Amino acid sequence: MTLRRTRAYGTSGLVLAVCIVFAWQNAAAAQNCDAAATPGVNWQDCDKKILILKGQDLSGANLIGVDFTSTDLRNSNLLAANFEKATLVRASLADSTAKGARFDKIEAYRTDFSHMDAQGAVFTSAEVQRSNFQDANLTNVDFTKAELGRAQFHDADISGSRFSFANLARADFRGATFTAPIDFDRAFLFLTRIEGLDLSNSAGLSQWQINMACGDARTELPSGLTRPEDWPCSEP
Repeated sequence: MTLRRTRAYGTSGLVLAVCIVFAWQNAAAAQNCDAAATPGVNWQDCDKKILILKGQDLSGANLIGVDFTSTDLRNSNLLAANFEKATLVRASLADSTAKGARFDKIEAYRTDFSHMDAQGAVFTSAEVQRSNFQDANLTNVDFTKAELGRAQFHDADISGSRFSFANLARADFRGATFTAPIDFDRAFLFLTRIEGLDLSNSAGLSQWQINMACGDARTELPSGLTRPEDWPCSEP
């Protein structure tokens, strides 16, 4: 009886081990750091630093945790690509299409997102200090809890975007456009440049946020909020 149980256990254990090996092989095959840039490629956790990937099609790609430090991704198709936890420090995604892409928890200091079409993209909890979003289409983008200190939004379309709980210290929104309300709920607006912006339809703004921001006589505020007598910023 004991022998039969031992043999049975041994057989099932062998089957389990074989299944684990096959599962590991399938996972290893799915992730291919040497694969060419193609739609849906799986580069998860790969090293792609200091490369020229300009004009590539990475739509739907799994780019979770990839290190793209100083890599050129300009004019690329990043539609619905997943960059979650990727490193994009000093990389360039300028002029790329990234509708619906995920940039959750990326590290992207001094990264170039200018002229990028990122409608509906997600940047929640992203580290994007000093990054450039100039003239980008950021319609309905989610920047919740993002670190956006000194980020540039000149001439960007931020219609319907969400900046709730985001750090926008010294970020520059001068010249930004929007046709749908923006959510600034509990965002940190220390010396944030909002000169000339019509924020009358924005959501989540409180007086304490306005008092520490940098506006001017052209800045329009939601009902119930007032312009400070002296805005903090007096120089360009």
